[in-house]
Amino acid sequence: MQILDGKLVSEAIKAQLATQVAELKAAGKKVPHLAAILVGNNPASETYVASKVKSCAECGYNSTLLRFDEQISEKHLLDQIILLNENADVDGILVQLPLPKHINEELVINTIDPSKDVDGFHPMNVGKMVSGLPAFIPATPYGIMLMLEHYNIPTAGKHAVVIGRSHIVGTPVSILLSRNTNPGNCTVTLTHSRTQNLAEICRQADIIIAAIGKPDFVTADMVKEGAVVVDVGINRVEDATKKSGFRLKGDVKFDEVAPKCSFITPVPGGVGPMTIAALLKNTYHANIGLKGSMN
Repeated sequence: MQILDGKLVSEAIKAQLATQVAELKAAGKKVPHLAAILVGNNPASETYVASKVKSCAECGYNSTLLRFDEQISEKHLLDQIILLNENADVDGILVQLPLPKHINEELVINTIDPSKDVDGFHPMNVGKMVSGLPAFIPATPYGIMLMLEHYNIPTAGKHAVVIGRSHIVGTPVSILLSRNTNPGNCTVTLTHSRTQNLAEICRQADIIIAAIGKPDFVTADMVKEGAVVVDVGINRVEDATKKSGFRLKGDVKFDEVAPKCSFITPVPGGVGPMTIAALLKNTYHANIGLKGSMN
């Protein structure tokens, strides 16, 4: 069993990006600029955004963090996004989700200029991804593909089972794995809460992508010997022994599943760092004028 170390891979990607940005700077060219919007003070969102801003600095990017009170009106938030769309110095825009209930997330995402949509959620980018055209890929699925590529995981002809059909992870990663690319060329089964005989389907999988948001959901009896398991879950569970009062758990029961795997991601330290690395790659591509990350 080998650990798919997202922290290690993301550091390698960031080091490469830092070199490329230094070359831009030396040539007198514009460096990437990521603008992040944070509404309210959700602790998890605070942590994610702080990590993204820190990673920008490590790669030599410029970054702007716009903080707004939880009571911000939808119109005011949309107006701020439009200003960022019009700001030629800003290459990438991300709005940290979730947003307060009085704000329509779909409307917010649709307002972002698709050429600055480095989170890859705009319908235009999603449509291009489905069509196999260059597009900004949602950061978590893109990060998963980068990790599979880094570790040279064989995917062609393999049966991949994706657990969870969200528009952020499950559905896009199922599309990416099925495409005629490397990594890719998998036969993909997309499963969800209504899937019957889920354990039986998972036992047929060469590759499992667990993105259902339920701690310890995937157990050893659902995984065949030698499978590759990618755990997307980041679930907060109570833990009185921790200063924070909680600890992070994945969707996979790691201790019992890991011995059966050829490769497996840990939580934390697996997919999480790769999501940020993918976001940074999207922002770099936006800066140099590419309208997407993957063909």
